[in-house]
Amino acid sequence: MFRAGETFPHDPGITEEEAQVAWVEQSQAVMVAVDTAGAVVGTYYLRPNSLALGAHVANAGYVVAEHCRRQGIGSRLCQHSLQAARRLGFRLMQFNLVVSTNTAGIRCWQRNGFQVVGTLPGAFRHKQLGYVDALVMVQGLVEGPTS
Repeated sequence: MFRAGETFPHDPGITEEEAQVAWVEQSQAVMVAVDTAGAVVGTYYLRPNSLALGAHVANAGYVVAEHCRRQGIGSRLCQHSLQAARRLGFRLMQFNLVVSTNTAGIRCWQRNGFQVVGTLPGAFRHKQLGYVDALVMVQGLVEGPTS
């Protein structure tokens, strides 16, 4: 069952069918991580961030099971998605809406090579805190000039 956390932009009341469409059917690649018992511990999707002339920029979204947080699963999913994006020919990965209160996620993305390139003031409606800032984060996926 898909549960959107408090810093994820999907509707917290998303149905299983809606999650299937958003996560799987609209993605170019989907990865599911399981533990040794076969239980799902995390997942990510990978898709173009834009259409046509911007389709060389990847976008990804990640979910880690709540009981598995702080075990490095998000970081391993991030690393795997970066490798997959390179294999698929993407030249850059961009996160459009990293919620500023998601400090663990921000640290994880920065440890994995992402840089903040912008702040979107009040771009996320947090359930408890109201409108909070969101960050745009990017990482190049090719060596040398990106042009």
